[in-house]
Amino acid sequence: MAFNITSVKTSSNGAWQGDNPLNFAFPLLIVQTALIVAVSRSLAVLFKPLRQPKVIAEIVGGILLGPSALGRDPAYMDRIFPEWSMPILESVASIGLLFFLFLVGLELDLSSIRRSGKRAFGIAAAGITLPFLAGVGVSFVIRNTLYTAADRPGFVEFIVFMGVALSITAFPVLARILAELKLLTTQIGETAMAAAAFNDVAAWILLALAVALAGNGGESGGEKKSPLVSVWVLLSGVGFVAFMLVVIRPVMKWIAKRASPENGAVRESYVCLTLAGVMVSGLATDLIGIHSIFGAFVFGLTIPKDGEFGQRLIERIEDFVSGLLLPLYFATSGLKTDVAKIRGAVSWGMLGLVVVTACVGKIVGTFAVAVMVKIPAREALTLGFLMNTKGLVELIVLNIGKEKKVLNDETFAILVLMALFTTFITTPSAMAIYRPARGIHRKLKDLSASEHSSSKEELRILACLHGPANVSSLISLIVSIRTTKILKLKLFVMHLMELTERSSSIIMVRRAQKNGFPFVNRYRHDECHSSVIRGFQAYRQLGRVAVRPITAVSPLPTMHEDICLMAETKRVTMIILPFHRRWNVDYGHGHHQDGGDGNVPENVGHGWRLVNQRVLKNAPCSVAVLVDRGLGSIESQSSSLDGSNVVERVCVIFFGGPDDREALELGGRMAEHPAVKVTIMRFLVGEKLRSNTITLHPAPSKCKEKNYAFLTTNVDPEKEKELDEGALEDFMSKWKDMVEYKEKEPNNTIEEILSIGQSQDFDLIVVGRGRSPSVEVAALAERQAEHPELGPVGDVLASSNNHVIPSVLVVQQHNKAHVEEITVSKIVKESSLSTDGDANV
Repeated sequence: MAFNITSVKTSSNGAWQGDNPLNFAFPLLIVQTALIVAVSRSLAVLFKPLRQPKVIAEIVGGILLGPSALGRDPAYMDRIFPEWSMPILESVASIGLLFFLFLVGLELDLSSIRRSGKRAFGIAAAGITLPFLAGVGVSFVIRNTLYTAADRPGFVEFIVFMGVALSITAFPVLARILAELKLLTTQIGETAMAAAAFNDVAAWILLALAVALAGNGGESGGEKKSPLVSVWVLLSGVGFVAFMLVVIRPVMKWIAKRASPENGAVRESYVCLTLAGVMVSGLATDLIGIHSIFGAFVFGLTIPKDGEFGQRLIERIEDFVSGLLLPLYFATSGLKTDVAKIRGAVSWGMLGLVVVTACVGKIVGTFAVAVMVKIPAREALTLGFLMNTKGLVELIVLNIGKEKKVLNDETFAILVLMALFTTFITTPSAMAIYRPARGIHRKLKDLSASEHSSSKEELRILACLHGPANVSSLISLIVSIRTTKILKLKLFVMHLMELTERSSSIIMVRRAQKNGFPFVNRYRHDECHSSVIRGFQAYRQLGRVAVRPITAVSPLPTMHEDICLMAETKRVTMIILPFHRRWNVDYGHGHHQDGGDGNVPENVGHGWRLVNQRVLKNAPCSVAVLVDRGLGSIESQSSSLDGSNVVERVCVIFFGGPDDREALELGGRMAEHPAVKVTIMRFLVGEKLRSNTITLHPAPSKCKEKNYAFLTTNVDPEKEKELDEGALEDFMSKWKDMVEYKEKEPNNTIEEILSIGQSQDFDLIVVGRGRSPSVEVAALAERQAEHPELGPVGDVLASSNNHVIPSVLVVQQHNKAHVEEITVSKIVKESSLSTDGDANV
């Protein structure tokens, strides 16, 4: 059925009155949008195991919906994607593109590009120049082979479009790939991001040039315009950019300051004004003769990057734009791509030539300069593949080229497939080539022998944070561990940020790289904000402590890989993790907000609990989980001499086993601090338990979340007892005069533990996780676990129902031999040795 676009109505009267909704603009747009989003999301799920960026799924979805696959059926195309509907679909998609390019400009920090130095600039320049020149060579062949004399485009604009198409690096897509590969905050990731930022700016300049030149050729094969038109377009574009950076940028800086009041709310009028500015900027560049997206991108550059305003803009518009409108743009690119247009050996040969030229030009150019600036060959090659990422900007260039009649259907299809292929191979190639250096497995006890040697090893600790609420307790704990003897302390502070499908994560990382203290940017109250900064800055300046902030941006299911990899590469001795629950503390008064009993903890989410569990299972060193009940206060930090609040009263509960021995070692290091009083509370086996053998039965798989896990390694009780006695003897020989030592032989272990926890005698209780349990700890396995990852003793002290007052530190010693754990569901106590084949203690 033929339609005149001028006679198409917006909405129908409904099926009951005989109207087919698909013959009307708005109902058809809804169907098209729903179909595109459903197909692209389904493909994204399929491509996720291959760690492919979302843009791949969206382009492939468009190709499948278009003339290359489903579109081969004329009835389908006439009904779902009729010709008259395409301008409407593309207009809606272009709105999404306009705002997405605004977000890209908002992410791109020009000051960080200036700071990146000659290395990143050289890599970017080589990564643009060589493929651009190669693209010029290929354009000669393609122009003479795939075009007839009648439809052959202008020579200059064609070689510029081809050069840009082959030399571009997609900055937003690369950021996503780097985050997925855990490379975003590594040296190679920072170099790639800086070079891609240079590349992005150069690409937009070249694109503006290409559009200006293409506009000179006429849209419909009419007469040629004067060459002066292109000059005027370029000069007007330069004037527009200068006006935006000189005039509009200070205005947006003023708006950003006005729009971020004390309570963190951004006034609606300022957001609306900014969104209108995006549209007006797009209109201005469209009037000039450059594509409207260029105006939106430049307007994004004018927004300040170091305040709340930019972050709030992203939160307001990103989900709608990236989740709904942008897939429409990629899908329309796929709908325009007809693979069937690539016919015969010559055309497929051109596809191969374009792919090889794009890959070799970009990879070789980047590799050569990277090696020249003394980047190792393996990293340089990885960098080459990363810089070969195409995607978003590539498709924009190709679509504009098709609009301007510079690219015909066949050339357009070849270049879209090239963009798909080069982006698709980026992740697997980088994973195959890049192998970060592996560290050694370490625990605290390993450093004891080196204290009196000439090596003078550093005590290296990796402390992880969810946000500013963890800062005060972390500083208090680390100050208490900081030895005053030979060993130096090196602290790596890792801010854990969840990587979602939003680019907000990426802009936060760029801020983190800029100021080194990522976690304070999101803390809105000025007093607390400045206190946290003062505390860390003062702590950083202490003579024997080196503090290095790090940011990990990752999906929660793979966050543990970032933590473990950092611990391995930095040769860390201990990882400190925040517990997923935290008891709110009134910083002004130092008590629980719930009235003192701490029964209403703040829960950061089950996903973070799983992160802790995976780190405990896979860590290459010892791990400590901090259950924070107000271990330090910001007020006391800022008032103390070194900006920190030391933990003054520490209790180490010792039952025996590797984890308890590591907790004992940590307690000894705390005892060296002159302001810390350490009490060792040793629990002895009671008479009742001495006469019984305890048998642990494996738990059914469905019960694992409610039961404790113990090591499956066969343990010799006599040898363990000997090691425990040796550890205590060694401990007392070093720190006897600095600690108080007590022994207990309780009838009820849980009651005795809770009496310690419910007293106000201690600020911090240190316990072992107890994976290779003593008889007393094994006897606790019959309890239903609330937090099994903390072990039986740690779980008792961390329970929100037991009214425990001090903070708790649960320590797990690393031991390469102890790798497998098994959950147990019940215990059997007998007066004689069990012979049923289960684990005996």
